[in-house]
Amino acid sequence: MISNFFLKKKIKANSLFPKHKIKNNFEIENVKPLHLASRNDLTFFDSIRYKSSANNTKARLCITTDKLKVHLPKNSSVIIVKNVLLELAKALKKIYPNADIDYPDLTLKKPLKKFKSVKFGNNVLIGNNVIIGKNTSIGSNTIIEQGVKIGESCIIGSGNIIKNTIIYKNVVIQDNCKIGQKGFGFIPSKGKNFKFPHIGTVILEENVEIASGCTIDRGSVSDTVIGSNSYLDNQVHVAHNVTIGSNCMIAGQVGFAGSTRVGNNVSIGGQAGISGHLRIGNNVKIGGGSGVVKDIEDNQTVMGYPAIPLKEFIKKNKNE
Repeated sequence: MISNFFLKKKIKANSLFPKHKIKNNFEIENVKPLHLASRNDLTFFDSIRYKSSANNTKARLCITTDKLKVHLPKNSSVIIVKNVLLELAKALKKIYPNADIDYPDLTLKKPLKKFKSVKFGNNVLIGNNVIIGKNTSIGSNTIIEQGVKIGESCIIGSGNIIKNTIIYKNVVIQDNCKIGQKGFGFIPSKGKNFKFPHIGTVILEENVEIASGCTIDRGSVSDTVIGSNSYLDNQVHVAHNVTIGSNCMIAGQVGFAGSTRVGNNVSIGGQAGISGHLRIGNNVKIGGGSGVVKDIEDNQTVMGYPAIPLKEFIKKNKNE
């Protein structure tokens, strides 16, 4: 799904990295994480926690450090740098020059007659190449930007702005949500922040429900995904590259930092905060107001800040 919404420049490996001598000067097809990259994609390896993905990546061009390069396949050409994410951001800017700023969609128009089986409220605007399935309803003052795909029998409330998003059937989005905008990504460099382009999408799978006032950022170099039959309460924020599994229940004002992966059947109480790049297992329960700062294994119930197993939390607070 990555980069379908953004203008891509044709560029070869040696042109992208002119200071490095790359034996196989091929055209870069896309930029993807280690585990998703194909042969002609550019990938990146910036942390030892992704060692297993690095061992098995299919990409033959990778930005990494001198210390981490030993974990990549022998047939991968490496671009050795000091700051992987900064060099990745610079490469993304060259390949996708318009992905670091959300420019306004100038193709917006009132719904065309081709959407005969779709119901629209007042002042709805639709961009070019939008697909909307039959029996879908879209409330007043909602904007659906170019390229968005919406499945059958969806209910989209009023005042929503949806861009860079693929929505499966039977999805409910209540009022005043912002979905698919650029995430919060900056790389500090010599006292100046370098904007990190975001070329991913948001994917809402079947029977997802998003309550009012939620914000779901699109992915940076992978997609942000909400799994089937998962429910988000009011004012939940989901940052770039987060994946939430199926049958999850997320209460109001929960915040997810970027690139965290949440398993299936997970319940999270209101105002909990989930740090970035974490792995939350299946059947996990997280108490309201908790701060999750490390991975959680399957079938755990945690509470507090930092979040600890519930029995430990009760014992600790009982003695205080």
